Amino acid sequence: MTFPEYSNHDGLGLAELVRKGEVSATELVEAAIERVERHNPAINAVVHKAYDEARAAAKGPLPEGPFTGVPFLVKDLLITVAGWPRTSGSRFAKGVVDAEDSGLMRRYRQSGVVPLGKTNLPEFGITGTTEPALFGACRNPWDLGHSTGGSSGGSAAAVASGIVPMAHGGDGRGSIRIPASCCGLVGLKVTRDRNPHLPDGYDFAQGYVVEHVLTRSVRDCAAMLDVTGVPEPAAPYAPPAKERPYMEEIGRSPGKLRIAWSSETANGRAIHPEVQAALEETAAMLKALGHEVVPRGLGIDQRGLYAIQNAYSGANFAAGMKRLIEQVGHEPEPDELEPLTWASLKSGRRATGEQVMWEQQELRMLTRGVLALFEEFDVYLTPVMGTPPPPIGYIDPVTVPPRDFGRKNGELFPFPAPFNMTGQPSISLPLSWSAAGLPIGMMFTSRYADEATLFRLAAQLEKERPWKDRHPPIWN
Repeated sequence: MTFPEYSNHDGLGLAELVRKGEVSATELVEAAIERVERHNPAINAVVHKAYDEARAAAKGPLPEGPFTGVPFLVKDLLITVAGWPRTSGSRFAKGVVDAEDSGLMRRYRQSGVVPLGKTNLPEFGITGTTEPALFGACRNPWDLGHSTGGSSGGSAAAVASGIVPMAHGGDGRGSIRIPASCCGLVGLKVTRDRNPHLPDGYDFAQGYVVEHVLTRSVRDCAAMLDVTGVPEPAAPYAPPAKERPYMEEIGRSPGKLRIAWSSETANGRAIHPEVQAALEETAAMLKALGHEVVPRGLGIDQRGLYAIQNAYSGANFAAGMKRLIEQVGHEPEPDELEPLTWASLKSGRRATGEQVMWEQQELRMLTRGVLALFEEFDVYLTPVMGTPPPPIGYIDPVTVPPRDFGRKNGELFPFPAPFNMTGQPSISLPLSWSAAGLPIGMMFTSRYADEATLFRLAAQLEKERPWKDRHPPIWN
């Protein structure tokens, strides 16, 4: 195998070459390193390089898994990697080094991947763009003047540019699906607690955040979840078990699905015309494939849904910061946190126990209204975003005043968050592109714990409208 062929394969494809002896894990690691060095000066996706560790690991022995020998990158947030820094994208946390692998990281290693480094992200993953003060902006391989989305923007840029076939991400309000949409990738937000959070998991107490991977193929997404998506010992909220391996699901027909679709937003503002056109085209394609496709909104007060979780989310963030402050050993200095982070921390510290619990109760009742839609429909279709990927700086947390974020968030990201609140699985697929050549992701959400339906439908759409050979200008 020559170097130019490296990025033509997904993760399973590369692992198959290793198994056949056509290429070694060491050669794959060197191919990935060469691409980091070539592309990273332009896209700024990789912020910690563990080349020596990766080279040593590639010499083996490696675990026998579906991805044995495949280079892999890890988002610099939540997940812990033994001996690696975990800055969370913040100047305040840049001295933190983790002593052990988290449970999810151990499972990634069991899949056979070779960890190569860590990827860029916004400070503490707060925003839907990757433009932190600590590392600087991550730039979209499709157009360097545009955002990769966030918070898993570095991982998305690395996968989209062909540095690695897959990379770790996390999603608390769209942070896997938004970068997948911006960078033309597959991005699945798994069911709440589908993937493990050992050794402690306190960051997941609120229930919004899940972790999985961003990939170029549906099968890589499925194969990795088959490895990682197993209940951990003493899991307090283990989701319902899957019926069969997800790799089997992608080979099964989805049947005739009842699919609702909508572009309604919480603030009533119309989405970008190109995104609306892509949504309508996707609905028409689904109908042509034999599905029952019906225009239908969520049927709840979405503005109210967002409004009643400010204290709940803020208090959760403040509690996590309390633990980090204890670890670092001092309160953050004025220049150690970005303006939006300061505002979030101060707001969270002002929240009362009564406010937090009242919002939690209200959320429980409102999200039941969302879940009720899936008693009638199998899948709910929307765009991931309200616009194509925005220009760098449009929602930059370093320069945009916190008071302006609500309006811009509403414009850019009106769709993903409700399904973090309900805990349902939700996937972004790269089905459309703007006139300027920027990806526009479509988002499909299914019943709680029903990743199987999403994998069957995603595999059908990947076959119907393949994206494998569509690449950005910065590629391979």
